[in-house]
Amino acid sequence: MTQPLIDRHDVELAALAAAGGRREFGELVRRHGSAVRGLLRRMGAQPSLADDIAQDAFIQAFERCAEFRGEGTFAAWVKRIAARLYIKRVAKEARYIAEVEQEDVAPAADQAGLMDLDEALKGLSEPERLCVSLCHGAGMAHPEIAAALNLPLGTVKSHVKRGLDKLRARLQPQSAQSVGGTQHVG
Repeated sequence: MTQPLIDRHDVELAALAAAGGRREFGELVRRHGSAVRGLLRRMGAQPSLADDIAQDAFIQAFERCAEFRGEGTFAAWVKRIAARLYIKRVAKEARYIAEVEQEDVAPAADQAGLMDLDEALKGLSEPERLCVSLCHGAGMAHPEIAAALNLPLGTVKSHVKRGLDKLRARLQPQSAQSVGGTQHVG
């Protein structure tokens, strides 16, 4: 009796998919599709574009499945593919270069004074959102991001730091923001 697909590890499913197993690859898509689309949305893709790029990423992953060696997670591997596809799309349209930082965006907070991560990411400039999402969402290193976006390494590091600082400030409860902004000498 064969083991059900749901009980198999991603590495095993990827190996079977590399041998032409469409059902096994379908299980990988089922497991990780929403995470890939979520990353793309956090990077700034509209839902329909995120769906299209995720589909393209999974097609590439299926075609290159033999390259997946299991050194990291399958989810991280396919997220990198999707992130690179999105970067190529953005670079082609040159939207991230012309974007003007929006410093005075009023974030939308929920009832408890906390903000949703997706809403907080919308408050970042597009270069900051891309760099933060690639670094922390797709697990790419700063040099990889710099190469993918064709930006100087220092610029990428600045976008990541500035973006994370803004996210920390926006995601703090309102009472912590008012106290955290000043230092008290005791």
